[in-house]
Amino acid sequence: MMAFRTDLAVEAIENMEKAADIRHVTQEERSLEGFSVREVCILDECAAREIGKPCGRYLTLELDALIRREEDAFPRACRALGNLLAELLPESAKTGAILVAGLGNRMITPDAIGPQAVDHVIATRHLVEQVPDVFASWRPVSALAPGVLGQTGVETGEVVCGVMDRIKPAAVLAVDALAAGRLSRLLRTVQIADTGITPGAGVGNARAALNQETLGVPVIAIGVPTVVDGATLAHEIAGQLGATCEALDDLENPVMVTTRDIDREVSDVSRMIGYAINMALHPSLSVADIDLYLS
Repeated sequence: MMAFRTDLAVEAIENMEKAADIRHVTQEERSLEGFSVREVCILDECAAREIGKPCGRYLTLELDALIRREEDAFPRACRALGNLLAELLPESAKTGAILVAGLGNRMITPDAIGPQAVDHVIATRHLVEQVPDVFASWRPVSALAPGVLGQTGVETGEVVCGVMDRIKPAAVLAVDALAAGRLSRLLRTVQIADTGITPGAGVGNARAALNQETLGVPVIAIGVPTVVDGATLAHEIAGQLGATCEALDDLENPVMVTTRDIDREVSDVSRMIGYAINMALHPSLSVADIDLYLS
């Protein structure tokens, strides 16, 4: 039987037969701005190996109210995600410069979450330096969409490291697309983790990891599942029917499944992430303020 393939910590635990028996893992549920938040903390290396995720905190924000277009859902989702990001930022990065890296390929819609998100981030580093009288109270923020190796011939990590050598941020916020194990979570979930991220891992094309060990500063990963691995999906369906399915196991290249409205959904969720980052880094800003600054 093939492994259940997912980038989401909550799914990795859900899929384990004896998840309740895993030692050194804590789980908690709460509500924030009317949205459900699930927190998983993986506390030691033994648990990390068992689950297949690095040690750290994983906060999962469910976007059901936003998908249903409930009243004020967008600003509430922005505030909720912004609060979670601020919660994960360590004390050493509460006031310093921040680099926001939008990972992925803008030309491939399911992989465009990162580049589209940074389009909605207010870049302030140049303003703080050039107009200090007006922007002295603003945090220096840089926004970067480094592209992918196939576009640039340069590894994402190399681009990020080169920029970091110049701006010396206190932390990096890395936004990327993820792979889920179940269709119900596609573009309905945002995972925030203090463990960093491995670009391309969701589609089986993992590059060098971006984390505190490789970059030297805390890395907060913000990920949205945009695809489900076809073989995982087939086996999930077969399992529910009490059957087996091995037709997709031996494909040379993975088959990825996504939603019909992927263009609109990626655009909407990317905008929400960008606005949430602005709110986390500049707590006084509202959605209306961000609209004004980005216009």
